[in-house]
Formats: sequence, structure tokens, C-alpha cells
Amino acid sequence: MTAAAHRAYASMDLETGVTGASPARLIVMLYEGALKSIFLAKAAMAQNDTPTKGSAISRAIAIIDEGLSPALDLKAGGEIASNLKLLYQYICSRLLYANLKNNVSSLDEAARLLTDLKSAWDALEQRDRPTAPALPAPEPQTRRAPVSFGKA
Repeated sequence: MTAAAHRAYASMDLETGVTGASPARLIVMLYEGALKSIFLAKAAMAQNDTPTKGSAISRAIAIIDEGLSPALDLKAGGEIASNLKLLYQYICSRLLYANLKNNVSSLDEAARLLTDLKSAWDALEQRDRPTAPALPAPEPQTRRAPVSFGKA
């Protein structure tokens, strides 16, 4: 598969996932995207690949600033939403520091914080996911006498 075809397929797969996703699933997808970008940045940092590192960190920051943070309802969420907004700002500052100083521990800290938050959203998503109807139990198999071919 060519790189262009792979990107088109990934884009289509993402669009399909977004179309039918619940609000909780969309938030989980944002966390997954940010974490994937952080892990890519960490790998690029280990390879001294500055352009890839910078691009991946910028993508993670954009996901937080343009996806996760605006999704907060500060009126309805009150103090929790306000604290979460501050935490997002802190995570972005750690990512910026990691980018400027090639600091792996700052990437790790950002990833750990996002992973903890994602875990909470995973639990919410699981709670809100409709359960599939129970399948009927399979009918018991009757044992048949072995078939004999030829002389006994």
C-alpha cells in the first residue's frame, strides 16, 4: 500500500469512527491521538529527528488546545472543569518544554497525565455503552452412532 493510500485509508477509518461515536468516545479518541503524538515525539527525540519531534509535539498540543480544552463546559462543569482546563494548560507547557529542551521526562509526565485522564473517560464510555442483547444458548448436540464404512 502506498503512503498516500495508507493516509487516505486512515483518514476514512477515522471519519467512520467519528461519525457514529458517542461524546465520550470522541473524547477518548482525542486522548488517544494526543498520546500517539507524544509517543511519536519520544521516538523521534531518541532518533534526533527534530522535525518529526516538533511536528508530533505540535499535534499533541493542538489536540489539547483545539479539541479537549474547548470541549469543557465551564458553567456546567464548575470547579472540576476549571481545574481540568488548568491541567490541560500545564500539560501543554510540559510539551513545549520537552520540545525546547529535548526533555524526555516532560514527555513522560504529559503522557502519564493524559493516560490517567483517558482511563477515567474509558470507564465512562464503558458505562454508557449499550450492552448487546444476550444470544440464545446453543442447542445441545445429540451424539450419533459412528458411521462405519466397509466390513466390521
